[in-house]
Amino acid sequence: MAAISLSVSAVKPLGDRVFIKVSASEDKTAGGILLPDAAKEKPQVGEVSAVGPGKLSDDGKRQSMDVKVGDKVLYSKYAGTDIKLGSEEYVLLSEKDILAIVS
Repeated sequence: MAAISLSVSAVKPLGDRVFIKVSASEDKTAGGILLPDAAKEKPQVGEVSAVGPGKLSDDGKRQSMDVKVGDKVLYSKYAGTDIKLGSEEYVLLSEKDILAIVS
């Protein structure tokens, strides 16, 4: 199988999908204890890198997306598909899996 090299700018989500760059997880606890990689939890916060055109409604019109590129969002813990491009981690998920926009 051939390896494919992608850049973030080449990824264009379809429908109501959102491509999110995952924020780095914490290396220490609040008490200062260093966490090994196996003990780190998957972060649920990230920055929107790309947004699809929106979902098609039953009458054929596109519904606008509530998020835009650059928004910091909070998303469901087990939602979406994890993708690694280079050393960066991303998640591709549906807009309905985004819980909030973080300011």
